[in-house]
Amino acid sequence: MNSMSNQTSDNNKRIAKNTLLLYGRLLLTLGVGLYTSRIILQTLGVQDYGVYNVVAGFVSMFSLLTSSLSNAISRFLTFTLGKNDLNELKMVFSTSIIIQMVLSVAVAVITEIIGVWFLNSHLNIPEARMEAANWVFHFAVLSFVITLVGVPFNACIIAHEKMNVFAYIGILDVILKLLIVYLLTATPYDKLIVYAILLVAVSFIIQTVCGLYCKKQFEECRFKRVFNKLMLKEMMGFAGWNLLGSASAVLNNQGVNVIINIFFGVTVNAARGITNQVEGIIKQFVTNFTTAINPQIVKSYAAGNYSYMNILVRNGGKYSVCLMLIFTIPFLFETENILKLWLGKYPDYAPIFLRLALIGSIIDMSGNSLANAVWASGRIKTYYMYIGTLGLFTIPLTFFLFKIGLSPYYSYISYIIVYALIQVLRLFIAKKEIPFEIIPYVKEVFIRPLVVACLPIFATWIPYYILEDCFIKTVIITLFSVILCLISIYVFALGHDEREFVIGKVKKIL
Repeated sequence: MNSMSNQTSDNNKRIAKNTLLLYGRLLLTLGVGLYTSRIILQTLGVQDYGVYNVVAGFVSMFSLLTSSLSNAISRFLTFTLGKNDLNELKMVFSTSIIIQMVLSVAVAVITEIIGVWFLNSHLNIPEARMEAANWVFHFAVLSFVITLVGVPFNACIIAHEKMNVFAYIGILDVILKLLIVYLLTATPYDKLIVYAILLVAVSFIIQTVCGLYCKKQFEECRFKRVFNKLMLKEMMGFAGWNLLGSASAVLNNQGVNVIINIFFGVTVNAARGITNQVEGIIKQFVTNFTTAINPQIVKSYAAGNYSYMNILVRNGGKYSVCLMLIFTIPFLFETENILKLWLGKYPDYAPIFLRLALIGSIIDMSGNSLANAVWASGRIKTYYMYIGTLGLFTIPLTFFLFKIGLSPYYSYISYIIVYALIQVLRLFIAKKEIPFEIIPYVKEVFIRPLVVACLPIFATWIPYYILEDCFIKTVIITLFSVILCLISIYVFALGHDEREFVIGKVKKIL
């Protein structure tokens, strides 16, 4: 019993350490990301930025085939680590490399054939930028293939919980993207094409560094030209059902991007691109935490420690929603001013897009830890049969809303509706597939954060209406809402032990 308690304590410390490392990386990424996106928008212009967003987004639609396999690889590597079976681990890695290499060639060929035709015949791109758009497409495909081949190495780093390395590689990525900004402003050539080329170069460097590190540090990462047919069948079965979930995620983003382009053109795509960038940065704050906690969820399931798994799942969901609230609430009030300070001039629809996107993200991120617990079991057939199918309804619903003449922001409303239904359905499927407790989960992940949100939202209305619109108002509203949100989290979201932990850490700092 004492040994189990010590192990749990060590796991919690590991999660806390890894989370801090990831947040240190993120703070640098955030600052640089905000700066580079502003310069890139100004350098490319709204039109070219929109062109890149829709073309590169179209390429990423094909990732639904590969992301499902990527999830399978990550799950099998982490699960096997939890079993402490080195021989099986070596087999999983070698099999995954073979799968990814074959798949990368197949995807590249299919994407080039179908994509070039669709790009030139169906996408709404200005004639003068069509040649540049085709070059962007080819380089986006190449970047995608490079990333695909590197998936097993990234999965190994996360499965081994080497978050310091993950953080250092992220910092390298940030530095390289700063270099992109400098080269883009200095180049005399077509800036859109140069931007696409430089992103390919960054992708190649990052994946090379990951590969070299893994080969040096992890014994299982020495590729052998052999694979286990039974393991291949199991991984492909897992990936096959995961495909529906991947399709939902990709199509909900990039599929809607294409529909927006067809109905409204590249300017609205630019607004969506800005929204995706801000939403992505904010979601990284949550993803960093779940990246640290997910390997422990899989390993605790593999070890049969279902009680600890349930605690991790509930905490992962609760903290994810609370973290999203900290960043979302200031944006709900001050979106226009924040975008103006950041970008100067921003595309139409960007403020309303961003508000709705962040609300949708809160709903979506609430279930990530629970989804990871289902993945750990490997019993995902029923899960994705229903969840994936329901998720795909975002596409026809968005198309219908645009067809009857509604505004572009209704794409986000359809997303919110569908994903709210998904979260409800996910609870009952998880209950069927794994040892999962619904009532404690609903209380911790849905009810507590809902109570948390009430105080900062209602209280912030007072200074919002009293103060005149200016920079000082934005600062006051942001600080006021964040402080109230933190207080509300402490009072309503944290349990007794969690409060004691926070008080202890604060006392040490002071």
